[in-house]
Amino acid sequence: VQLQASGGGLVQAGGSLRLSCTASGRTSGSYGMGWFRQAPGKEREFVAAIRWTTRYADSVKGRFTISRDNAKNTVYLQMNSLKPEDTAVYYCAADLDAGWEATRPQAYDYWGQGTLVTVSS
Repeated sequence: VQLQASGGGLVQAGGSLRLSCTASGRTSGSYGMGWFRQAPGKEREFVAAIRWTTRYADSVKGRFTISRDNAKNTVYLQMNSLKPEDTAVYYCAADLDAGWEATRPQAYDYWGQGTLVTVSS
């Protein structure tokens, strides 16, 4: 499975961005898909995930929405009301296991290359 993330960029606080993650290779609509982010000097942290339900980090609830289009093998992260603290490299990941530990980075089997989101104040 190969994952290609895109959609990052520079946006002012309060603005919006939509990230996309397109999968190729051995794809399946049943995979768990997640978004994580890593800010400079910080550990990678969970943002959102989708499989049979959706999960969100408390810091993004009500502002971010994860969705998927299985026909396009693509997962989206709609980010609204962006804050400077959302600045990070955002990574998408795929979990192929039958179980689903949505928030744990170690549970994911494949990772995209990351896309940079910068929110200016």
